[in-house]
Amino acid sequence: MMSLLMLAALPLVSAVAPPRARNVKEIHTALLDPDGRLLIAAHRGCHNPAPSQALPSAPENSLMGLDHCVAMGIDIMETDVRRTRDGYLVMIHDATVDRTTNGTGAVDHLTLAEIKALRLRDNEGEKDAGLTDQQVPTLDEILAHAGTRIVLNLDIKDAIYAEVIEAVARAGATDRVIVKTAAGIGSAPLAAMAPYDRVPFMPILSSGDAAGADLAEIVTRQASGRRHAIGIELPRMPAAALPGVVAAARGAHERVWVNTLWEGFVDGYGGDVDALRDPDAVWGRLQRAGISIIQTDESEALRRYTRKT
Repeated sequence: MMSLLMLAALPLVSAVAPPRARNVKEIHTALLDPDGRLLIAAHRGCHNPAPSQALPSAPENSLMGLDHCVAMGIDIMETDVRRTRDGYLVMIHDATVDRTTNGTGAVDHLTLAEIKALRLRDNEGEKDAGLTDQQVPTLDEILAHAGTRIVLNLDIKDAIYAEVIEAVARAGATDRVIVKTAAGIGSAPLAAMAPYDRVPFMPILSSGDAAGADLAEIVTRQASGRRHAIGIELPRMPAAALPGVVAAARGAHERVWVNTLWEGFVDGYGGDVDALRDPDAVWGRLQRAGISIIQTDESEALRRYTRKT
């Protein structure tokens, strides 16, 4: 029989299993099932540190941030696309390189070579953030780096939807991305229209009413085309409008995406800061209200919460 002294000398084993890696096929199947598990979208990649995974911070919209998302088992990486002066598609949020790199100037005034000569600042950037060895990736590079490991939500910042979707198709990645654009009460069903009909598409609802009274109708109208969206993204909205929107999305057999960035997008539900204090009061409450995709800057904490529930 092993003595107490011998037992005490054994290494401690964590009771929490390491995150299970995802793959695009599984994530895509889950996207098509609005009653399936909660999906996590990392805002501009996994840029915050993840202490439980021994991962440091990473620059936003970087290949390193993508790798951290994969390591944590995140489903979707949201990332931003702009066009350089010489016509290349690059992954950067702002209209300028000033915040996130050691350079200055507008993205559309710089060539790809000029942008590639820069280095990304750590995490969300700003002048006091340290420089890293990471460069601004091109769309082709991030599609290749993601491979079949994670879905990319391409937030297209310029009027370059056709170019971006053509690049995705050329890379054979049409089942590995989500593309979105705004849809209001007067918008035709966009998922059935070119170029959105070539990729998994999700409209971002745009209300013309302060109370959000038209949001459910927008969902129903967007679902009336010959091809459906895979889900809807909610705008900043009052909580009173949420049940009707969720019901309309369920009727359309679509997922509902919400952002808990900053103070959160649904009034009264809270955002990431609140969720770090009480995840069930924010993320759990949203899930119980019918939300099935949450975009966050706190990917590690949300992933940890989903593994407990």
